[in-house]
Formats: sequence, C-alpha cells, structure tokens
Amino acid sequence: MAKKKKATKKKTAKKKTAKKKVAKKKVAKKKATKKKATKKKATKKKAAKKKTAKKKTAKKATKKKATKKKAAKKKTKAKKTKTKRKPNAAFMKPLTPSAELAAIVGSKPLPRTQVVKKLWVYIKKNDLQDSKNRRNINADANLKKVFGKNQVSMFEMTKLVSKHLK
Repeated sequence: MAKKKKATKKKTAKKKTAKKKVAKKKVAKKKATKKKATKKKATKKKAAKKKTAKKKTAKKATKKKATKKKAAKKKTKAKKTKTKRKPNAAFMKPLTPSAELAAIVGSKPLPRTQVVKKLWVYIKKNDLQDSKNRRNINADANLKKVFGKNQVSMFEMTKLVSKHLK
C-alpha cells in the first residue's frame, strides 16, 4: 500500500506542476498579447502624430501660399490703380453720322461710344423702351428711318446704327 500512496502522490504532484506550467503559459500569452496591443497602440499613436504633423505643415504651406497670393494681388491692384485703361482706338475714332442718324445724334463727327450714349439718351427721353420687355426698343418716326423696323432689340440696335456711320 505504501507504494500506491507514493505513486498517487507523484501523480498528483505531476498534475499540479502541469497545471502550473499551463497557467504560466496562459499568463505569458496574455502578457505577450498585451505587449503587442500596446505596441500597436503606440504605432497607431505615432502614425496619428505623423499625420497631424503632415497636416499642420500642409496647412502652414497653404497659408504661406495664400498670403503670397494675397500680397501678389495687392501689388497688381496697386499697379492697376496707377495705370488707367486705354480705350480701343477703333471705338474712339470720330465718325460722321448719316442724315437720318444726324436728326437724333447731331451732325458733328462722334466716336461710336458717344453715338450709342446719345441714342440711349434719346430713347429714354422719349420713353421708347417696350414696357413689357425692356430689351426691345419701339421706334418712333426718326428711329424708324435708322432701324428700318418698328421694334428692335438693344443688341441689334448697334448693328443697325453702324450702317449709318462713316
């Protein structure tokens, strides 16, 4: 019987050591997974920091570019105010109106721009714009000689007037 007791004691001791080893392995695995998790978190944090750093540098770069553009725009605005815009010489060339147009505008030679301005003064003075569609001009006796129609659109008007200028 003594042999059986010793054998059972040995078996129980082996079982206990086996259980301890298994427990140690489980603890080691948990520690390893925790280390991996912390490493992953650390790498994620580093990656996030890098991204934010890149974004900050990108924002700084865009801000610098924007300020450079603003400065360039201010310089161009300053240049624009210094030099006045010159009108096209073809528009400013004085032209003599025909007899029909001279009744409205006058007989003196005028540039095209002034002829159109005087036409609009005449149209508004005599209330010749169409009441429903303001783009159309209803011709009176003098304008009918120039236009050749009873009603003309404002865009067509300059085309028809240019035939009466030389």
